[in-house]
Amino acid sequence: MAVPEGEQSAREGLFGFLSRRRFLKASLLAGGALLGAGGGGLLLLRGRAPKVGGLQFLDAHEYQTLKSLVEIMFPRTDAIPIDAESMDLPRAFDEFLTGEPEHNVKDLKKALVLIEFGPLVFDRRVSTFSRLDRESRLAHWNAWATSDSLLRRQVSVAMRKFFNLVFFDHEAVWPFIGYPGPSLLRGRSVRQ
Repeated sequence: MAVPEGEQSAREGLFGFLSRRRFLKASLLAGGALLGAGGGGLLLLRGRAPKVGGLQFLDAHEYQTLKSLVEIMFPRTDAIPIDAESMDLPRAFDEFLTGEPEHNVKDLKKALVLIEFGPLVFDRRVSTFSRLDRESRLAHWNAWATSDSLLRRQVSVAMRKFFNLVFFDHEAVWPFIGYPGPSLLRGRSVRQ
């Protein structure tokens, strides 16, 4: 078909060099590069976590996330002057996963990723949970309990329940909360 003088065909002009095949190829390469850069950016943002030995289910990053969470959930106070870090509560979480079905373990690991990248996803901060300063981390975590997102509230409740059970189960905490210990043990000491 003849093109009238003065008009350019669709194949000529500014993008005349770009066939459909070249366009698709360039788009796929650009999309792949963008995804790769985004994934690399997330890895850089997360950083490296120190190695932790003896874990069965958690990796070093997940352990670090839990350690950062426990640090703000159970700070040393005048009321309970106990360092929760010495209790190694993240390891207790790892041990808890031993008896859990595989789908529960996967869900809990997804929850840990969501917690770690929560500041980036929900607050639009260029930081991860573990890298926030203590006050920002506490404010971010407290926002989970009152969030409009059901998922965030569920994760918050699950983590709070688990770590409260494990923390307050330690005998070192009992005197500070007025708990004399299990009645079975108290009964034995009275009889002896």
